[in-house]
Amino acid sequence: MKNRDLIPFCDSCFNDLDTIFKHLTPEEKAKVDKDKVCNSYKRGNIVYHEGSRTNGFYCVNAGVVKILKTGIDGREQIIAFAKKGDIIGFRSILSNELACSSAKVINDAVLCFIPGETLIDLVKTNGNFSMALMQQTCKELGEANSFITDIAQKTVRERLAEVLLHLKDIFDLDDDLVLQILLTREELANIVGTATESVIRLLSEFKHDKLIDLNGRKIKILNVKQLEKISNAFN
Repeated sequence: MKNRDLIPFCDSCFNDLDTIFKHLTPEEKAKVDKDKVCNSYKRGNIVYHEGSRTNGFYCVNAGVVKILKTGIDGREQIIAFAKKGDIIGFRSILSNELACSSAKVINDAVLCFIPGETLIDLVKTNGNFSMALMQQTCKELGEANSFITDIAQKTVRERLAEVLLHLKDIFDLDDDLVLQILLTREELANIVGTATESVIRLLSEFKHDKLIDLNGRKIKILNVKQLEKISNAFN
């Protein structure tokens, strides 16, 4: 499952992406580069399980990882995505608790594992890094609160429209207006929080209304303004 055949240099992430690591000194960057262990993962691989004890966190160098929680019926609820430059699994290190979610690879990925001790040392010694990490935590908490509100107050149709717009913001569209992430219908349903059959039906309705076009797992976004209206994005 994992191979040490690709060990990326941290500078490629630190210098090219707007990550919290931009706040590190050259010495701190060298320490992270020395402490990390990088592995490749295939689609479907589990990075860590909800309820497990982790002793470090991960930085995504390539690929896409979904963050999920599992219900009592074994069904996944996708709560977030992580792509190049994002960090995952850090909250359980800061709180010294078991992992509150699971991480599963969607697109073949390269992840760099950084020991928890390294993270704690940076938090203690680098104020700018600590502030950025706290802001990241607050951002994720705000997104979780918004999700809870949506589940309680929005229809499935509204939530699907909002999810499509959210995916557009995260992964962008190519020149043909196609979302740059391939998700199964089940994965879409696990983001929206509904049955797969409901997502399939609503996607067909959106296609009929010329809001989107479908080609297998590829989704082309044709009418952003109407999707915004359906999602009540500005209400």
